[in-house]
Amino acid sequence: MLAESGIFLAALGITVLEMAKAAAVGIAIFADTRSPLAYASVALGSASVFVPAALLGTYLELIHIFLLRLASAILLLYFGIRLTLSARRSYRRQRSGHEEHFSGIFVPGFSVGAVEAFEASIVLVALFPGNYIYTSAGLLSGIATVVIAAALMHTRIRRLKQYIAKVLVSSLLLSFSVLWFSEAIGSISDLILIPLFLIFFAAIYLFCTSGKNAITG
Repeated sequence: MLAESGIFLAALGITVLEMAKAAAVGIAIFADTRSPLAYASVALGSASVFVPAALLGTYLELIHIFLLRLASAILLLYFGIRLTLSARRSYRRQRSGHEEHFSGIFVPGFSVGAVEAFEASIVLVALFPGNYIYTSAGLLSGIATVVIAAALMHTRIRRLKQYIAKVLVSSLLLSFSVLWFSEAIGSISDLILIPLFLIFFAAIYLFCTSGKNAITG
């Protein structure tokens, strides 16, 4: 029984750890778009990995994480830059009484969901042989925990100004892009996301609000 409990807690912990990052991106995207597609993109990306992991188990190891991280890093870099420019336009238009929503955000949401689910699944695949039922229970419990936490954050996120939401999303996307470029090269701690996010947020906020960008049209 002790071994089964350990497997459950390990599956729960890795799921919460990885999917919390994906949920943060989904929440930030929703703050800008106000569309359920923000959550759907992350959920579909996660499901595209978790379902095969549960069904195929060790076959998941045939996918090389390097290629997945590299492709996702490139996509997030592209969308992060696009959204930064969109945030600048939103700031100016908000000052003049107009708003602009960023489109084409499904791909980065899906990418983040897929990569974080894949990283969790690497551990889950190793746990499945120990006890499939307890590993699956830990996975489902972890997902439920993240969904509940995201739902609690949902109502507060709705109050964000649109350009702030875009600064938030673009900062997250660029932070993940740098993280995954770095992980494709060598080992690096996920804790680097915190200073990366703070640096990108400050830089993008200043880019949107300083100089001529602060002048209403």
